Amino acid sequence: MTLRTLESLGDLAGKRVFVRCDFNVPLSDGAITDDGRIRAALPTLQALLAAGATVITSSHLGRPKGEPNPEFSLRPVADRLAELLGQPVAFATDTVGESAQSVVSSLEAGRIAVLENLRFNAGETSKDDAEREAFAARIADFADVMVSDGFGVVHRKQASVYELAKLLPSAAGLLVAHEVSVLDRLLTAPEQPYTVVLGGSKVSDKLGVIDSLLPRVQKLLIGGGMAYTFLAAQGHAIGKSLVEQDQIPTALKYLEQAKEAGVELIVPVDSEMAAGFSADAGHAVAPSEDLEGTEFGADALGLDIGPATAEQFAAAIAGSKTVFWNGPMGVFEFPAFAAGTKAVAQALVDADAFTVVGGGDSAAAARQLGFADDQFGHVSTGGGASLEFLEGKKLPGLEVLGW
Repeated sequence: MTLRTLESLGDLAGKRVFVRCDFNVPLSDGAITDDGRIRAALPTLQALLAAGATVITSSHLGRPKGEPNPEFSLRPVADRLAELLGQPVAFATDTVGESAQSVVSSLEAGRIAVLENLRFNAGETSKDDAEREAFAARIADFADVMVSDGFGVVHRKQASVYELAKLLPSAAGLLVAHEVSVLDRLLTAPEQPYTVVLGGSKVSDKLGVIDSLLPRVQKLLIGGGMAYTFLAAQGHAIGKSLVEQDQIPTALKYLEQAKEAGVELIVPVDSEMAAGFSADAGHAVAPSEDLEGTEFGADALGLDIGPATAEQFAAAIAGSKTVFWNGPMGVFEFPAFAAGTKAVAQALVDADAFTVVGGGDSAAAARQLGFADDQFGHVSTGGGASLEFLEGKKLPGLEVLGW
């Protein structure tokens, strides 16, 4: 497997390069609240501009359901990109229509344009191969080559990710190439001891990655809402905490597999139990053996790992040489239940290890809690894509680039 990279495209001076980025940034009243994904695209865009290429880029943003929706316009992205690049960025008010044709035809070498949201067009995400191919062909009319640099979508067979890469000479951008290099290292050559920290709400979301990584690691730490399914599997009463009853046998299986493989599978020894799901809910720490022993009794909700668990997780991370983290430890959006997630993030920062944050909610949590991306070894730009890669799945957007 050899991923085609920018070098394979040769001299790009004067060529029109379509770059499929991932500008799916969070917006609040039309303002970008986290520009991390735009910043992640800069190295590739700057390299292409420096090479004298004419750069045409676009992305999806949100779920506009195949038709224009001003709420999901990429105009704020184009404006922010112009600020970050320090040069004008042309903006087309459609993706393949008259505005796009006009903008692209007037674009000079060394300049860049953003086309409107790809998902304003039903052909981008259509389940019909022919419809996706037809939309990809319209994009291909604008460009000589295609660069795939939106790692967050490489696990999707979508027109701008898969079909377009088959129509034009194509290669991975710097971001995608780096993501592949990092995640492949976690699968094939991690420095030991290797620790994986998993959180988030559901065990069912992590089955594939646990199956893949359990045989490869020394320690597997389970936090977040998914931890209560494991605690229930161990026979603990968990109040009204999130639990997937149908996954309790699976949790038991993982506990047994870890024991047999000599892997230390660590679940919370205490939790921050709350009276309800709200930022100002009353809360108290309880040991895992007695989660219903607080004043909230059997109505209690576990909304974060407790301080003893946070210390235990931090110690496990500190003794590692490779750490992969995916999923918050609690409801980090509520300050009262963010301590566990913050403790894990700080432990990654402090560790003498190669640390990888698996994108999605984990990256958002780290940033919200005051951590910068460059404090970690790598912060993935694709939560779902990173998990599917680590599950060992074939990702269409990488296969089409030779991987």
